[in-house]
Amino acid sequence: MKMIISNSSSVPIYQQIKNCIIDQIMNGDLSEDDPIPSIRSLAQEIRISVMTIKKAYDELEQEGYIISRQGKGSYVAPKNTGLAKEKAQKDIEAHLSKILQIAESFDIDKKEILDVFELMCRGDENE
Repeated sequence: MKMIISNSSSVPIYQQIKNCIIDQIMNGDLSEDDPIPSIRSLAQEIRISVMTIKKAYDELEQEGYIISRQGKGSYVAPKNTGLAKEKAQKDIEAHLSKILQIAESFDIDKKEILDVFELMCRGDENE
C-alpha cells in the first residue's frame, strides 16, 4: 500500500493515514473486498505507533470505508455511493473556498466567477 506520511504536517498522522486510504479507495487503487494491511504490519512498515494506526482504522470503519472481520483482517467495504458523493461534495466545497479566497484577494466579484463557470460548463457540452 502506498503511504506517504509527513511528520512536519499540521494534519495529525492518524488523519494522514486515513486520508491516504480514503484517497486510494476513491480513485480505484483499492477496490471492494481488497485486504488492507494489518495494523501491526502497517505500523512496522511506516514506523508509526500501533495505536495511531488503530485510531485511523477505527474511524475508517465507523465511516464505512473498511470492514474488519474477526481473525481475518480488514478489507475495503462495499462501495457506498452516498459516501462517495459526500466526499466529492466536501472536495468541491474545499475548491470553492479556495476560489473565493483568490477572488477576494484580487477583487473579482461573484458575477465574474459565475460567468467563468458557465463558460466552462458550456465548453464541456460542445466537446
